[in-house]
Amino acid sequence: MRRRSLALLSSTALLLVVALASAGPAQAAPPKEKEKAERARVVKYWTPKRMANAKPRDFIKTSGGFVPAARGGNKPDKGPTGPGDGGDGGDGDSSVATVTGASWTQGGAALSGTGKVFFTMNGINYVCSGATVDDKGRSGYSLVLTAGHCAYDETRGAFATNWMFVPEYDSSPSSTCANTEHGCFTAVALVVHQGYAGAGGFNIQAIKHDWAFAVVGAGSQGGQLDVKVPDFPIGFDAAAEARHAFGYPSSGKYAGRDLVYCAGDVLSDRSADNATWGLRCDMTPGASGGPWMRDFDTLTGSGMLNSVNSYKYNGGKFKNYMFGPKFGSKTRDVYDVARSASGNRTVN
Repeated sequence: MRRRSLALLSSTALLLVVALASAGPAQAAPPKEKEKAERARVVKYWTPKRMANAKPRDFIKTSGGFVPAARGGNKPDKGPTGPGDGGDGGDGDSSVATVTGASWTQGGAALSGTGKVFFTMNGINYVCSGATVDDKGRSGYSLVLTAGHCAYDETRGAFATNWMFVPEYDSSPSSTCANTEHGCFTAVALVVHQGYAGAGGFNIQAIKHDWAFAVVGAGSQGGQLDVKVPDFPIGFDAAAEARHAFGYPSSGKYAGRDLVYCAGDVLSDRSADNATWGLRCDMTPGASGGPWMRDFDTLTGSGMLNSVNSYKYNGGKFKNYMFGPKFGSKTRDVYDVARSASGNRTVN
């Protein structure tokens, strides 16, 4: 009797080993039900009133440093260490016509793949801009590019909450996810560089690393983001000049309902160690995180991402310029982590 019991136990153990082996290496699957519940919570959080009242989170550089754009700032920064061509500015021979701020009316990927970003930091609801990114085929998830300051609170050292992306907002500018063109997509993970997360504030170190990637799952109307809308390839060549910038500015002459673009030659900001681009552009707060593209095709509205709207000056010769970080190997490192991230991460 005892031998039979031992035989049964041995058979059971063998079956268990076979089952574990066939299951492959241990890997935590995304908790779909939890993820679905969290998506529903975030979408519910963004009531029409909250979306309509979300404040832009943008920064301007003054003589005393960077301050939130809403505060205006003290004396204008007009110092001799302001922007210059840095030896790699626009070559002056571009075929791109200069546009300092106009509605994008040509549709295509630029319209579909660019959208608005909503999030909460320190109890305040904010709005920025963002764009879809080619994640090289991750099933069930998609990537969104935005500014670091639209994903991480650099002063308090905390990731944003209630993070949500609304693609192609221009086509159906609604404060209700059900009425938008493609629905709303909430973040499963936010990924930034430690150079931004550890900056301690919005400063020179921060602007050199002012990019972030959000991993989003299925949308509020169902479907995968990069199946519903085009995504953009991303480049990491710091010497390649972006000559088109997009965003949803929502103050001053802009109301945040219209996709706006700027185009023209670029220069480098010497006061940021030539680590950021400058483009003549009158986009106002709300545009932060919107994509910059090089090799842009106006017929298809497609191009390669290589910067985002980051900051402006509050006075001087370059007051009407927008600046953004030059993408490079550190951007690639963050992108590589984001492609498989399932939770918030900072990347060294």
